[in-house]
Amino acid sequence: MNEALPNFELLLREALAPVEPPADLVERVENALQAITEMAADELEAWELSAMRDPRNWVRPVAAVVLGGTAGTALVLLRARRRARETQQRDAGARGLLGSRLERSAERALRDLSQHARRLLDRG
Repeated sequence: MNEALPNFELLLREALAPVEPPADLVERVENALQAITEMAADELEAWELSAMRDPRNWVRPVAAVVLGGTAGTALVLLRARRRARETQQRDAGARGLLGSRLERSAERALRDLSQHARRLLDRG
């Protein structure tokens, strides 16, 4: 009867397994944020200053400022994060390259030192 019960731990593990986002997700989000920012700028550009007299006309410009500002800020943060990640990966690659060169140089130096020590011991 114990086998008839579902294994809740296994079910939870399967349900909560990490899912990789699509490869083009960042690009799609950037495009959407860019479009929102451009639409907000167009809305503000088309807005007439004479319409400020009536408070009922304030909704669209205020919404354009808020949405455009939010989308623009998110776009800047997203691009800055991508640049930081690319810089970090580039630096890690350079450190890996430098590390392997240092490792090879150290191995060569140890090999030369051991050969020199053998020669000295063979003479003596």
